[in-house]
Amino acid sequence: ETMVQASTARRLGVCVPLCFRALSNLPRPARHVAFAAAPRLRGAGGIACAGTGSAWAQSRRSSGGVGGMEADPEYPGTALERLRNIQARVRSLTPAELSADWTDVRRTILWAGGLRDLPDAVPGQGYTGHSFNDDNHCDLTAMLGDVAHNENQGAIQGIALGNRLGRGIEVASLPELGPGGSWSTCTNGCHMEPPQDVAHVQFRARIAFKLVWCPPDFRTFVLVDDSGEYLNHGTPTGALPDPRMRASNYDLVKGSKYAREADGISARLPPGA
Repeated sequence: ETMVQASTARRLGVCVPLCFRALSNLPRPARHVAFAAAPRLRGAGGIACAGTGSAWAQSRRSSGGVGGMEADPEYPGTALERLRNIQARVRSLTPAELSADWTDVRRTILWAGGLRDLPDAVPGQGYTGHSFNDDNHCDLTAMLGDVAHNENQGAIQGIALGNRLGRGIEVASLPELGPGGSWSTCTNGCHMEPPQDVAHVQFRARIAFKLVWCPPDFRTFVLVDDSGEYLNHGTPTGALPDPRMRASNYDLVKGSKYAREADGISARLPPGA
């Protein structure tokens, strides 16, 4: 077993969040296996899993810039330390790593964003099987604990009233990237300026990155930051999301700053690609 079982961890005096930090030093394939196994720690022997630990609690106590934490004056719900660490992970990847089988690439994107791969969890309770697998759930948002339980009051077009995500964020977020949590929020509304999407309106937070499928064939994707600047790209193989979903994903950003890198992706691809 890659994971230290909770009872053993308690007996040895091992802090569970430190176990996750140690796992982050494993080779990427081993990381994905280990992190996918992480829910086994939850509720066993009374030890909480990532997202309910000290980093999450610290961000709930310290949002708004108090407690020595840096605050974003325009989007105060942003977990800035976590956002920067997520972007560092994204930049550490190579286009070749993001051009493997889509199943593995998606897990890598989740890992980079500080999310577990939880395809069997209950929706609303940490399920991430939809993340980056459709047209809309393609923003990676890093938010402070206090705003993770914010609800949509009707300001975001196409999003259900309430849109309660807090519990799922707590369960699915990996702790080692810093205070706060991560979630794959909805892209729709990002074509406006300022963006009127879930990240910027419901959570008052910037996105760490957005996945955009690139025209004309939508087989290559690009990852861009909150300003639409390039972070990375890949051309995965295998069973990709439905072609209509990939085209619709681009349509959600078309004409905005988030489409700029997708429109110009050919300059970053090998000749003939």
